[in-house]
Amino acid sequence: MPASAHTTILVGRLDDLFWLRVEGRGTFQNSLLVKRSMEAMMTAGVRIFVVDLERCPIMDSTFLGTLTGIAIRLREVGEGKVHVINANPRNLQLMASLGLNYILEVDENGTQWQEQRRRAAALLAGSSQPTAPAPDKEAQTEHVLEAHQALADLSDANATRFQDVIEFLEKEVGRTGSESA
Repeated sequence: MPASAHTTILVGRLDDLFWLRVEGRGTFQNSLLVKRSMEAMMTAGVRIFVVDLERCPIMDSTFLGTLTGIAIRLREVGEGKVHVINANPRNLQLMASLGLNYILEVDENGTQWQEQRRRAAALLAGSSQPTAPAPDKEAQTEHVLEAHQALADLSDANATRFQDVIEFLEKEVGRTGSESA
């Protein structure tokens, strides 16, 4: 898939769960929309999230950190899970290498949510991507920082892996914040 390919995020609510399907790459460019959609559902009382990656060839660290951050928040409130289904081998390897299989419920054999998969396909067939105004640079940078901090908080290996990125983003957030003051 070319780097310029468009990604669509389709969402829908099925009873007590929130279904999110990524059609294209999961990246920093669309992860803030994912975060805001999931946070809105958490506020509405939803505690079960299913992320369908069947049409998602790859995810970047910001997208993975966004899912991690939501899973951590659910753990903090004491209920709920983020379930990942239909991940390809590359995405499974990415999640495992970052230790996300300990915080995300990853369905590696395609057996979970069978009835909901059928219902979600029908629901999302006529759905459109949630819309939000484009985030300003400061909001986007803060989001990328939070996503990487969530990954770093999972393990010492992740903390080392993302240390330079986090330090750079912290400086960027400090600079952006002082420019707008």
